[in-house]
Amino acid sequence: MKEKMIEKIVQQVIAKLNNDSTDLTSDGPIPIAVSARHIHLQKEHVEILFGKGYELTKKLDLSQPGQFAANETLMIAGPKGSIERVRILGPVRPASQVEVSLTDAFKLGVKPPLRESGDINGSSPITLIGPKGTVYLQEGLIIAQAHIHMNFKEASVLQVEDGQYVNIAINSERPMTFNHVKIRVSERFRLEMHVDTDEANAAFISKGTIGKIITSAVTARPIKTQSVETMAHETTKPSIEKYDKKLLSREDMEKIEANMIHISKQTIVTALAYDYAREKKKQIKIV
Repeated sequence: MKEKMIEKIVQQVIAKLNNDSTDLTSDGPIPIAVSARHIHLQKEHVEILFGKGYELTKKLDLSQPGQFAANETLMIAGPKGSIERVRILGPVRPASQVEVSLTDAFKLGVKPPLRESGDINGSSPITLIGPKGTVYLQEGLIIAQAHIHMNFKEASVLQVEDGQYVNIAINSERPMTFNHVKIRVSERFRLEMHVDTDEANAAFISKGTIGKIITSAVTARPIKTQSVETMAHETTKPSIEKYDKKLLSREDMEKIEANMIHISKQTIVTALAYDYAREKKKQIKIV
């Protein structure tokens, strides 16, 4: 009897998955979800923040299969402020990262880049504060770019592919068009567009709001060009500078012309120095 019940449940799940795309046309509709500020942690940082051997506990499942909101929260702190009770999402990831809105960034006093989730190279620093310890991320704070999850069947119906960019018209009290929304395709995904709280508030997005694809020919952002004089000037800059003082501040960074700054493990780098390095496309490397 138990095996028959399990088989019936499996059949119902498969039927549900197969029927998810039946109402789709080439332009939608696409359900929209609001992604509030949250944290992804690597296992090592879970143990530092909550204690050795600690594992995240599930509060509720998220719409994307296998993802969940944890019971655990952290405080995040920047140069000018902090935000309490920021939710952790599971399961653990290879690298820790924090996703916030631009409004959150103003409160923290940081300037995180607009990035796809997981793309944290050169992003803003942030401090995580837990009940058992703290973790300083030299990079890992981003503002998540609006994107759409979908499986291969849904992508086929919508006539889009993984990595493509589209424009989405939002059907709400305050209609709005979102440009340069990235398509993310995986067999483990289900159709859903994700926006942050600032974007949701601007477009009056709430539960049940949908969007439709109005342009699917966008593939990438325009590439910024440089003048010959600018390129020539940049090529004459020193490539590497060794910095041996105990503190590296923004003021110090402004005096360094090199694009690569080598520091020792003992050198303390301020958050504003990291912000300046990111803005000017410089790299700070511990050697």
